[in-house]
Amino acid sequence: MKGIGNSSGKFSAFFNLAMITVVAIVLWFILDAGKMLESAIPDHLPGGNALSGSNEMFNLIDVINLHHPLSVLILQILVIILASRLLGWIMSLIGQPTVIGEIMAGIMLGPSLLGLYFPEATLFLFPEASLGNLQFLSQIGLILFMFIIGMELDIGVLKQRAGAAVFISNASIVLPFVMGVGLSYFLFERFSTTGGRYVPFALFMGIAMSITAFPVLARIVQERGMTRTSLGMTAITCAAVNDITAWGILALVVAIANASAISGALLTIFLSLVYVLIMLLIVRPLLSKVAMKYTVRETISKMVVAIVLSIMLVSSYVTEVIGIHALFGAFMAGVIIPDNVRFKQIMAEKLEDVSLVLLLPLFFVYTGLRTEIGLLNEPGLWLTALLVVAVGVTGKFAGTALASRITGYSWKDSLLLGALMNTRGLIELIALNIGYDIGVLSPEIFTILVLMALVTTFMTGPAMALINYFYPLADADSAGKSVLRVLIAFGPPEAGGRLSSLVASLFNRSLNNLKITALHLTPNTEISIKNAKLFEEEAFGKVNEVAAENGIEVKAIYRTAENVSQEIVKTARRGKFDLLIVGSSRPLLSQDETGGKARYFFENARCNVGLFIDKGFVKPEKVLIITESGSEAWLYELAARLNPLCTIESACIVPSAVPVKGREIKALREIALHDITDDFSAYDLIVSTPDCYRDQRDAGAAWIDGKASVLLLGRKH
Repeated sequence: MKGIGNSSGKFSAFFNLAMITVVAIVLWFILDAGKMLESAIPDHLPGGNALSGSNEMFNLIDVINLHHPLSVLILQILVIILASRLLGWIMSLIGQPTVIGEIMAGIMLGPSLLGLYFPEATLFLFPEASLGNLQFLSQIGLILFMFIIGMELDIGVLKQRAGAAVFISNASIVLPFVMGVGLSYFLFERFSTTGGRYVPFALFMGIAMSITAFPVLARIVQERGMTRTSLGMTAITCAAVNDITAWGILALVVAIANASAISGALLTIFLSLVYVLIMLLIVRPLLSKVAMKYTVRETISKMVVAIVLSIMLVSSYVTEVIGIHALFGAFMAGVIIPDNVRFKQIMAEKLEDVSLVLLLPLFFVYTGLRTEIGLLNEPGLWLTALLVVAVGVTGKFAGTALASRITGYSWKDSLLLGALMNTRGLIELIALNIGYDIGVLSPEIFTILVLMALVTTFMTGPAMALINYFYPLADADSAGKSVLRVLIAFGPPEAGGRLSSLVASLFNRSLNNLKITALHLTPNTEISIKNAKLFEEEAFGKVNEVAAENGIEVKAIYRTAENVSQEIVKTARRGKFDLLIVGSSRPLLSQDETGGKARYFFENARCNVGLFIDKGFVKPEKVLIITESGSEAWLYELAARLNPLCTIESACIVPSAVPVKGREIKALREIALHDITDDFSAYDLIVSTPDCYRDQRDAGAAWIDGKASVLLLGRKH
């Protein structure tokens, strides 16, 4: 059979070679004969000698088309995505929202940095003729983004928490709006456009001061694990109300700015109201029927997606035609999507990656190309920029904090709400670009307001940290020194269940002195609020089951983070936990369970760390503690807190004359390690230290590869 296979392979190779040879000969004869036809073509026709036998020298520039519009656009997209992702990642490392890095990437690729120091590179990468393509493609990205933002708004939650949230949100709009309009009186003569009118300029200054970036605020709340707190839910609700109100005001301002007379503005406002009523009373009920029928991914066909996108595009077209901008139509189309969580999630998943990763960064760079920091070439202009930032921050902080205090929040929570609502981010840039496009904002004031958006977004994290520093949390357990605080950090839901079961069954709960906290982190700070809620429910499902079975209370913490390991360590430090327990995971290029992330936890957590190597753990009825010498006395002190129902044995590899403090444990029985046979299956759990584990693994100890699960405990540094 082998000989037949080899013969068949040789025949196939010979046949393929023969076929290629024959085809090449036939093509050569056809092309050679075709040269005779060239004489019939006039000399003035282009491209007549592309395959001729001319003796012209080969020119690489003629072959590589670097300046074709499509080539330029693809190169622009590639550079923009790489720069945005890189700077976004750098910002996440210092605890800032990734959107700040994306905004900075746009400014750096524009005339403020790249164009200033490398003008030839700017001309090559962003030629004037290509900016139109970049603008329209970025507008498509913005339309998709605003549609997603509209879908993320939960109207049901707004109705439930409308009272205080609406009051706080309106106060956070009214005060900065009035302050912005007042500031415009002193800025109009210096910064108005040619032939500009004061009323549109004043209204745009007011709206620029009063906007809050709902998506950025939501990401910050998620990253800080505040989504389940009263403060976090209030902040998200206030930002959502702020978004709806601000976009309504912005639509009104655009209508006034675009109208040449008051009658035109009134007609635009009337058409806008008719449009909103049609969307709410006709289109929304129809979409509700569609959402009720299509609730799973399998049934949502391309036709359903096409219908939803068509509604979005028609809505955008209508609002653009009547004069209130296409982005308002996209936002409104997202708002009327029915409150079917699964339907919204599936639609968002289909659009988010293309919108947020591919198209939206184009908008940041397009904004950056318009932002010329070099225009601020006088001390007076920088003083104006400082004044604008001061007015924006004061108005938002004061309006939000005072309204929050009136509704019953503490000063700390009121100031935290002020810091969160001061976040402007991407939504501010969208509004500023609209003002720039319709000729209301000059390049100088546009640049100043972009810097204000960047500063106010950047200061949110530090401002919250400063507020928490001056208003520290009271430690309710400071008097109870016997309390054992355990933090469980896990990834997959099954791992959370196993770690919860380990802690619940291993430690003594008879004195009610055990406090368990479960931490789950999503390694992505750009997920929507609805997706975050679904991920949280799925992640803590097993943990909640174990808690119910054992009759214990487990505090759940859910956050998003770019650097999961770093966030786990920060949580352990902030919570002043006594013990951090994580599951084992080997590094990508190593077989050492105690290396990689585990080593990072051991060295940086500032508390005792437990690394759990699960081998089918069920219940710790029989526990073996293995140490290298009597120097691990702290391990026995921790063992004193283990469940008294466990049978605990101790084995010391190198016997020591140092007395072990753990000998007073009634269930502890000391044995010699060499007395144990190679079969460690009698034990449910082996407790040791990372150093001992590594030494024993290198020595080929039988218990390393045995059936008993292992808990490696490292002492806090």
